[in-house]
Amino acid sequence: MSVAFTPEAIADLSPGPQLLVALDIDGTILGHDGTMSDGVVEAVADLAASGTHVVLATGRSLQAVTPVLAHLGLGTGWAVCSNGAVTIRLDPELEGGYEINDVATFDPEPTLRLLREHAPDVLFAVEDLGRGFKVTAPFPMGELTGEVRVVDFEELCAAPASRLTLRAPDLDADDFHDLVERSGLHGVSYAVGWTAWLDIAPEGISKASALDVVRQRLEVPAGSTLAAGDGRNDIEMLGWAGVGVAMGGADADTLAAADVHTGPVEEDGLVPILRAVLHGDGV
Repeated sequence: MSVAFTPEAIADLSPGPQLLVALDIDGTILGHDGTMSDGVVEAVADLAASGTHVVLATGRSLQAVTPVLAHLGLGTGWAVCSNGAVTIRLDPELEGGYEINDVATFDPEPTLRLLREHAPDVLFAVEDLGRGFKVTAPFPMGELTGEVRVVDFEELCAAPASRLTLRAPDLDADDFHDLVERSGLHGVSYAVGWTAWLDIAPEGISKASALDVVRQRLEVPAGSTLAAGDGRNDIEMLGWAGVGVAMGGADADTLAAADVHTGPVEEDGLVPILRAVLHGDGV
């Protein structure tokens, strides 16, 4: 049963190299207006300085993750991108400061054709790893990062993909779930965004699956994990973590998946969580 946050809720977690803290970005670290508070930056920096493994886990593409890592001063360690389909290792000695370590792909053609049949007016984007996106038509300005190329639908179907995104401004989360059910989508994983997005990933891939690979590489015990997020693409991650933290403002399903609830991103709800991990007093 989920409870409101108190320091006692995470009393069994101790900072240091035997702890992994996984953090969603949008709605958790970053406000929905794209801003990041000094309090969050300082709390993340202090936790990382303790030796704790701070791992960003996000639906964002690689290109959209690296500026956030830089802002937070996270130059070493790991980050999970594209809802678990891409994992990068951070190292300031590497060109660009990272290397792509794991990539999961799938054949997007069956899913693209099926979804186009049931939703012919939506916009499609396929992540072009390391470069940007291929799209069927322009997305709203600023929503995609890197090089964005408009291509023929057949070209979109032609190559393996780490992520397929549907954008439909007139659809909400319930509409997307209905679309998935009506189309009989199978053989992939999917996550509905808090905006008019539906992300499709290789079957069995999620933030949780990628984080568990990272956890094992770091030799962190399974229970020595905390994850914080606010969206439906965080549900598996919150269930995977020893302590799952849902941000205020999350939908009912995400709140139900968490062990602990904290304040919304606009009120720096993440900060007392990270401070409590460090000091056990929540301040």
